[in-house]
Amino acid sequence: MAGKKREIQLQAVVNSQSLWDEMLQNKGLTVIDVYQAWCGPCKAMQTLFRKLKNELNEDELLHFVVAEADNIVTLQPFRDKCEPVFLFSVNGKIIAKINGANAPLVNQKIINLVNEEKKIAAGEMVRPQYHEIVFVDPEADDGGEVLNESIDQLYSIAIIKPDAVLNRKSLEIKQKIIKAGFVIEIEDKRVLTEQQVRDFYRRIADQPDFEDFVLFMTSGLSHILVISQGNEEQPALGETETDPETEAKEIYEDHLAMVTTPMMRKKQDSLEEYLERQHISQFCDVEENITDVNHFIDMFFPDFKNMENLKLEKILALLRPALFQEKKEDVLKIIEDEGFKILMQRQIVLSEEEAQTLCKEYENEDYFGNLIEKMTSLCIRFAMEDLPINQLYGSDSLEAAEREIQYFFPPQSTLALLKPHVTQEQREEILKLIREAGFEITQMKEMLLNEEEAEKIYSKIKGKDFYQDVLEMLSEGPSLVMVLTKWNAVSDWRQLMGPVEPDEAKLLSPDSIRAKFGRSVLKNAVHGSSNTYEAMESITRIFEEFVPENPEEN
Repeated sequence: MAGKKREIQLQAVVNSQSLWDEMLQNKGLTVIDVYQAWCGPCKAMQTLFRKLKNELNEDELLHFVVAEADNIVTLQPFRDKCEPVFLFSVNGKIIAKINGANAPLVNQKIINLVNEEKKIAAGEMVRPQYHEIVFVDPEADDGGEVLNESIDQLYSIAIIKPDAVLNRKSLEIKQKIIKAGFVIEIEDKRVLTEQQVRDFYRRIADQPDFEDFVLFMTSGLSHILVISQGNEEQPALGETETDPETEAKEIYEDHLAMVTTPMMRKKQDSLEEYLERQHISQFCDVEENITDVNHFIDMFFPDFKNMENLKLEKILALLRPALFQEKKEDVLKIIEDEGFKILMQRQIVLSEEEAQTLCKEYENEDYFGNLIEKMTSLCIRFAMEDLPINQLYGSDSLEAAEREIQYFFPPQSTLALLKPHVTQEQREEILKLIREAGFEITQMKEMLLNEEEAEKIYSKIKGKDFYQDVLEMLSEGPSLVMVLTKWNAVSDWRQLMGPVEPDEAKLLSPDSIRAKFGRSVLKNAVHGSSNTYEAMESITRIFEEFVPENPEEN
C-alpha cells in the first residue's frame, strides 16, 4: 500500500477531459505519461521520475501526470497505440513529444526545461517562443497523427566556430558527423550577429570572459548545421573510438540502467558526446535542447520546414563530341525543362587519359580505340551512328559526381570586398547575389581597413595619385572582406561586379553589383582581385591561416 501511495503522489491521475483542462493550468513543466487503459502507465519510467523529483526539488516548477487516452477527447489520436508517449507541457502549452520509454532522452529534456524555467523565473532569460503541438481529429485523412509536432528529438543545431572554419576543419568535422550515422539536413556559412551569439550562448552569459567570446564569435565566418540522427542507429559506445576515462563518465547511474534497454543505450550516444570523444568539441558547439532547437532553426533557417524534403544533388554531365556539335542547344533545353539547373559549363578537349577514364566501361569493345579518338576531338564531323554508345555521360554515384566535378571544375578562390558605404540591407542583397551566382563564401570578416590593412589588398595602386582617396574612403567605416570560391572564381566575380564606373555599369551590365549599388568610381560598392596570383597574395595577407581548396589552380 505504501508503494501505491508513493506512485499517486509522484504522478497525478488525469482520466477525464475536465481533469485534463485543469491540469493545463499548472505553472512550470508538466510531464505527461499518455497511456491506454488496457496496458496502464509506463512503470519503467517511474524510477527516473522519482529520482528527478527528489534531485531537482522543484515542486512548484515540475509536475508528473499519467493521462488515460481512452477518456480524454484531446488525446484521441493516441488511442489504440501500444508505444509509450510522453508529452511536455509548459504553462499549459504542449511543446514537445517523445515516443518510447527513452530514459536518457526524457531525463535530459526534463532537466533542460526545468533549468530554463528557473532562469526565466529569476529574470535571467526571456521565455522562448515555443511551437505548440496540435492534435488532429481522428476522423481526418491522416488517421489521427499529430500535426505541427515540435522538432523534438529529431534535430540538433551545431555551430562550427570561426577559428575552425578559418583552418578548414569544417569538412573534417562534417565527415566525422556523417560517419557516426548522423545526417546533415541543411547547412550555411555566415558571420553571426552579436544578438545571435548572445541568444545561442545565453547559458554561459555569466562567465567572466563572455564579452570576449562574443567578439570572437562575430569576428569571422561560422558554419551552422541542422543535424538529425538519421534512420539508422548510432554506433554503440563500444563501437566508436573512446577514451577509457571519458567512457566511464558516460555510463548512467545503476538505477537508470535498470530502465534502459540495450537499444536505448545505443541511442545514448548524443552528437555532443560523440564530438567530445573525437576531440573536436572545442571547435563545434551543439544545442540539443529540443525547445531551443525549434527556436534556433527558426532563427537561422526560417524556411527549413519547407526545405526538409528538398535534397539537392550535383552531378557531372558530359555531352560527347558528336552530340555536342549537332544538338547542343536542344540537349541543354531538355536538361533545363526537366528541372535541372546548370551551375557550370565549359567546352573542353579531353586528353587521351581523361577519355579512357570516362569510357572505361567500353575498354574491352572492338570500337574502344575509335571511341577514344572521337572523344579527344571536338572538331570531328557528326557521326552519332558510327558507335553503339550513349552520347551522354553522367556520374553513376554521388561520390563519383563529387570527384568528377572537382576534376573538371577545379575550385578557385578570389578576394572580394564590400566597401564601407554599402548599407546592411545592401550587404544582404549582395550576399544573396553572390550565392545565387554559385560562389561559396569560404571566409568572411568585417574589418576597418587602415593604411596597413588596405595595402594588403590595394598594393598594386599604392603609388597612384588617387591612392590617398581610396584610403580615405576605406577609413569611413568597416568593410566586409570575403574569400569567394568556385570554378573560375576570379573572372566570374569580376563579371558579377561589373565595370568600375557605376554609370558605365548601368549601361553595359545593368544586372551587375556596381550598376545596382555603386555611387561613384571610389564608392562603387565592391572590389575584387584582378587575377589568380593577386587573389592568393591578398587572401594570404588578410586571412593568414587560409588554405586554398585547390592550391595548384591558384
